[in-house]
Amino acid sequence: MGKVIIFSAPSGAGKTTIVREMLQRFPQFEFSVSATSRAPRGTERDGVDYYFLTPEAFAEAVAEERFVEWEEVYKGTCYGTLRSEVERIWAKGNVIVFDVDVMGGLNLKRIFGADACSVFIMPPSIEELRRRLVARATDAPEVIERRVAKAEFELSKAPGFDHVVVNDVLEDAVRETAAIVERFIAGGK
Repeated sequence: MGKVIIFSAPSGAGKTTIVREMLQRFPQFEFSVSATSRAPRGTERDGVDYYFLTPEAFAEAVAEERFVEWEEVYKGTCYGTLRSEVERIWAKGNVIVFDVDVMGGLNLKRIFGADACSVFIMPPSIEELRRRLVARATDAPEVIERRVAKAEFELSKAPGFDHVVVNDVLEDAVRETAAIVERFIAGGK
């Protein structure tokens, strides 16, 4: 079994931006593409951003135990980590980088244990999180409010992660995250 790094955060905390930076800085890191039962948004591409499965195909994959972990994140919308994706990345000798929701992150940490470093990206405040989601302009107001309500619950799960990084100033959060993953890869915690 190889090493894994798990990034989780409430929607809008800046997790994906930090993950992209880590993937650029560490050539041995490889992004694990999650599967989802939702349709692609905007310019998202199958096999790059997600593996887009129909709800029926997702349910079939669950029944066939093809997921390391999965969950229904929003009513009717499932996300999961395919075993084949984990095996593909480890076969190359790379470190797997997960960018997953908070409950998925906790599940992956439980599954991979000491071979995993879990990092929770914390927004500076709920108000700032709401502002970022509005500025992103990808969701309707009712979706934003649903994400903010979910974020309040997710913030209570931060202590279950190995590290918490507050993303107030992006450059500082990236620097702190890079130091955490460097220690982990070198054999530290």
